[in-house]
Amino acid sequence: METSIPSQAPEVFPKEAPPKGMFISLGPQHPSTHGVLRVAITVDGELVTSAQPDIGYLHRATEKLAEKRTYPQIIVLTDRLDYLASMSNNWAFCLAVEKLLGVQIPERADLLRIIIAELQRIASHCVLIGTFGIDIGAFTPFLLAFGRERERVLDLFEEICGARITYNYIRIGGVMADAPDGWLEKVRVFAKEMYGHVDEYDTLLTYNPIFMDRTKNIGMIPPDMAIAWGLTGPNLRASGFKYDVRRDDPYGLYPRFQFDVPVGKIGDCWERYWMRILEIRQSLRIVEQALDMIKPGDTMAKMPKFYRVPPGESYGHLEGPRGDHGYYLISDGSPSPYRMHIRGPSFINLQILQEALKGWKVADVIAILGSIDIVLGDVDR
Repeated sequence: METSIPSQAPEVFPKEAPPKGMFISLGPQHPSTHGVLRVAITVDGELVTSAQPDIGYLHRATEKLAEKRTYPQIIVLTDRLDYLASMSNNWAFCLAVEKLLGVQIPERADLLRIIIAELQRIASHCVLIGTFGIDIGAFTPFLLAFGRERERVLDLFEEICGARITYNYIRIGGVMADAPDGWLEKVRVFAKEMYGHVDEYDTLLTYNPIFMDRTKNIGMIPPDMAIAWGLTGPNLRASGFKYDVRRDDPYGLYPRFQFDVPVGKIGDCWERYWMRILEIRQSLRIVEQALDMIKPGDTMAKMPKFYRVPPGESYGHLEGPRGDHGYYLISDGSPSPYRMHIRGPSFINLQILQEALKGWKVADVIAILGSIDIVLGDVDR
């Protein structure tokens, strides 16, 4: 019996009608997309009517790889996620493992972690300041923030751990090694000088009339939208919501420290940038307090050379430069985790572009994207 085949099979799930207007594929190799990101936008004249981030170009199956590695071997995988915040990634993963192990971290190791993490935040925010200035057309701040201050932090990292990118220092139970002789004094000199350099950024960029015209009242994200899309970090605080993991779910020795949590009012591009400027100053405060507190002592808890993590579940997270960065672990008692899931703040923060770009001009797209401050290694895992 012959069966006639229809020329076109009916769609079981009819697709939504495509938005009207001109389609523009922004990326994945466009120099202004902050990495291998493609944003599919539709415009009606100069106004954006729809935007869809297209990700996955850097996917490396990190969570699956972790199932075949021991817990100490996984630390090196975390460096490659947000590669502008490798130290923070190391620490968040170690926090999750240490919860399962019930390890007590020596005070000196905890203070070294805090110093390293805040230096990491400063270096990361310097990248945003420099690259965001280039996005808007200002080149000199890039030379200073990226080429001068960040390089000094990388010099300090190289001295303490031996690497300048995808660096690796924090270990399960403490840190890799004690600070070299004279290293803490170099950190103190840097912190003292950095206050003046941040003031230079204000003169060159923050209050530059052209920069303000391109960023003020552009790409506003109200707090209800920010919360609905899961924003964290400076992007959430710029919208006026005061949430910081260091204060609201403290880890390490942060409860001992005095620091402010800056917040904005309307969550526009300028305030998202401004949050980074304010946070650098607060990080310098924390670093100086840690330098005053630190005393000689152990830098690693008493750990067996070979160990198995007890069965159970844990979640370790911290306030990374781009927001709430966390690791969810399931242990079955074997040398490797049964399952690991990463909460990458860049992946979460990126999704809001679908709403944040609507209704704005094409000329504002790069400003809005740049102010979100994503790292594609943290998006594609």
